[in-house]
Amino acid sequence: MARLPITKTPKVYVGGAFIRSESARVFALRDAAGEFFANIPQCTRKDLRNAVEAAAKAGPGWAKRTAYNRGQILYRLAEMIEARASEMAAAIALGGATPAAAAREVAAAVDRLIYYAGWTDKYEQVLGNVNPVAAPYFNFTVTEPMGIIGVIAPDEAPLLALISLFAPAITSGNTVVALASTTQPYPAILLGEMLATSDLPGGVVNLLTGFRAEMIPTFATHMHLRAISAVVNAAERKALALGAAESVKRTILLKAEEKRDWFASGAQSVDAIRDTLEFKTTWHPVGA
Repeated sequence: MARLPITKTPKVYVGGAFIRSESARVFALRDAAGEFFANIPQCTRKDLRNAVEAAAKAGPGWAKRTAYNRGQILYRLAEMIEARASEMAAAIALGGATPAAAAREVAAAVDRLIYYAGWTDKYEQVLGNVNPVAAPYFNFTVTEPMGIIGVIAPDEAPLLALISLFAPAITSGNTVVALASTTQPYPAILLGEMLATSDLPGGVVNLLTGFRAEMIPTFATHMHLRAISAVVNAAERKALALGAAESVKRTILLKAEEKRDWFASGAQSVDAIRDTLEFKTTWHPVGA
């Protein structure tokens, strides 16, 4: 008798654990040929709120880590992806990418994590400042993480774009709740497995799958999300902007209508780290 293969039951990664949607709903993922591949968790607003709670618990400990240690952990995550590059490339190829294009995306995602790992102990010197003042005081501008950042990834470059959006936030000590691509969620499912075996503490990055129309209103209005970094269309930008104004959160909204090259050098920058930071100015008397 021929052996039936054991198929994977995809789960999302929240708070360091693999969970199904609290509603138990799923949606079918099909490969480029239209064949059924797996049932993906269809997360709800309750799942999003639970993920925010997990991020809030992880936030203080992650922010207190030394910059050097955060860099080591990001580097370790890149190692995990590199070690399973062929598996991740196969996950990307499910959406129709050629094997060469999928392998290129995985390599670029690894390089992007290494890029931000290198910034962990350097962005403070670049973005902070010692300000000259006409008084007997030292005046310093220092950076602080904002807290919990919401990320909404696009469908194109499902791995590289997702990492490009959340890596700057965790570089500086923020935690993240991310909604993966709706049409190509499987790379994010696999990324969750790599996060679990990396040194990144549970709850620092939380990955959800589901439908944008259901989740965006809660992303927009949740009071504990301090910023939203997203690639969204015009209607989604309006919903996020209105909700963010009510809950006083920062928005970094890229237009989905404009083609973006996630492989370009411009897709990574210390400015992306600045977008998820707050700045504090302190005064100190000279000689005290």
